[in-house]
Amino acid sequence: MTDLLAPSYYLAPEYVATQGPLHDVEDPATLEHVGQYGEPSSAQLDTILDRVNAAQKLWAAMDCKTRAGILHRVADAMEQADMTEIAVMMTREIGKPYPEAIGEIANIPPVFRYFAEMARDDAGRIAGSMQPGSFQFQTYAPYGVSVHIVPYNFPLILGCWTMAASLAAGNGVVLKASPAGTICTLMFMKFFDALPRDLIACVGGGAEVGKALISSPKTHAIAFTGSAEVGRQIAIEAASQMKPCVIEGGGSDPMVISRHADIQVAAAGAVTTAYLQSGQVCTSAERIYVEDAVHDEFVAAMVEKTRQLRVGNGLGVAEIGPLVSRAARNRVLAWIETARDKGATIAIGGGVPADQPKGWYVEPTIVTGVTAEMDLHETEIFGPVVSIIRTASFEDALTQANASRFGLGASVFTSDLAEAHRAIEAFEAGMVWVNNPLVDNDALPFGGIKSSGLGRALGKAGLDAFRQPKMVILDPVAKMADWWYPYPDDWFLDAGGRKHV
Repeated sequence: MTDLLAPSYYLAPEYVATQGPLHDVEDPATLEHVGQYGEPSSAQLDTILDRVNAAQKLWAAMDCKTRAGILHRVADAMEQADMTEIAVMMTREIGKPYPEAIGEIANIPPVFRYFAEMARDDAGRIAGSMQPGSFQFQTYAPYGVSVHIVPYNFPLILGCWTMAASLAAGNGVVLKASPAGTICTLMFMKFFDALPRDLIACVGGGAEVGKALISSPKTHAIAFTGSAEVGRQIAIEAASQMKPCVIEGGGSDPMVISRHADIQVAAAGAVTTAYLQSGQVCTSAERIYVEDAVHDEFVAAMVEKTRQLRVGNGLGVAEIGPLVSRAARNRVLAWIETARDKGATIAIGGGVPADQPKGWYVEPTIVTGVTAEMDLHETEIFGPVVSIIRTASFEDALTQANASRFGLGASVFTSDLAEAHRAIEAFEAGMVWVNNPLVDNDALPFGGIKSSGLGRALGKAGLDAFRQPKMVILDPVAKMADWWYPYPDDWFLDAGGRKHV
C-alpha cells in the first residue's frame, strides 16, 4: 500500500503522483530506509487549491444535517478499519511506541462525531430585539479553505482536531503533513473518501510548501501546531492578510508537587507526563517544582520509577523510543551537558543508552539543582529530560512556575482542596490539571497563552475558530423609520448654537 502512495498527494478521493522534490524517510530507531514522500509542484498546489475552493462552495451550501451525516460516515470508516498498518508506519517514521501510535488513531473518530453534532446544534442565536417587530439574530458562515500544518509528534490527531471543526463549519481543508509522518498521514487519508470530491487535500513537503499555502489568496484560515518561533512568524503573516489563525506554539510546562501530595502517585504521574513519547509532547512536564519538605522523597521516588522504564524500538516492548532525528538527539544532549557544566546534578540518565548502538536514543533523565540561567529551565526541550527544582513553599512554587515566556499547560499534585483551587487561579496557562495530567476532552478548549499560542482547538472555541459570526436584522415588513433622512429641522442647531424651533 505504501508503495502506491509514495510519492503522492491526496485530493479526495484520489492519490495523485507528485511532481516536486522527493524526500527519503529514515526509521529513527534502526536508521533503516522507510520510504519516500514527494512535494507537489507549484502548479499542482495551485490546482489543488482551485479544486478545494470549488468543492467548498458546494459543501457550504449543504444543510447542517447532511454535512453532519457525512462526517459521521468518515468516523464510521475509521472505527471499522484495522489501523495496525498505519500505526506501525507511524512508529517507523517517528519512533513513538506502538501503543501510543494506535492510541492516537483510536481517539480520532469521536472528534468528528463531536463537531458534526456541535455544528448541527449550534447554528446561531436569537438576540433580544431592540425594535418592535424586528427579528434580530446571529448566524455563522465558513471562511472558505483552511490550511492545517501539523508537527511530527502527533501527525494525525492534531490535524484532525482542527480539520473536523473546519469541515463541520463548512470549510474546505488542505492538510500539510509533517515531513516526519507524511507516509502514515497519506495512508490515513483514505478514510476521508466519504467526503465530497475535492473537499479535502493532504500534501507533503517542508517549510516552503507551508509558506505557499499560508500566503496564497486561495486560503482563508490557518491552524498551526509547532514551535513558538515558527508560530509567531505564521501569526504575523496571517495578520498581514487578515486571515484568522489558531496557533499552538509549544511550551515548557511546569508541575508543582505540594507537601500534601501522595508522593508515590505524584512521582508516577510525573514520570508519565515528563517522558510520554520520549518527552516529545507539547504538554510534557519539563519543570517540576517541589516543596522543600518533600523534595528529597519525591526525587528518590521519581528516580526509582524512571529506572523501571524500558528504552528501545517502539515496535518492541519499550516505553521510551528514539527521538525523531540525530539533530534532535544532539540538541537535547547538549542542553544536558550545559546544565551539568553550570552546576546541575544528573540524578539519573543524562546520556545515550549503552544497549542501543543504533538510533537516536536519549536515556530518560532527571536533572536537579536547575536554575533560571540554564537552558533546561526555559527552553522547550522536546526530549526525555525533566528538571526538578526545590522551592521554599507552595506559593514560591507557583511564582517560579509562572516565570516563563510559555503558558500552555500546568499541573499540580496535592490533596489539599484549597491548594488545588489556588493553583487553578494562579497558574498562567491555558490548561490546568490537578492530580490528573495530560488529559484532554473534545468538548473543552485546548491551547495556551503567552508565547504558547493564539486561539483554541476543541470545544465550542475550536469550532468558532473556523466560522465567522454574521449579524442579521430582519424586518418582515419594510416601513419608514423616524431616524432616516431627511432629519427634522428641530434636530439641528442654528447659527447661534440654539436648537431650531
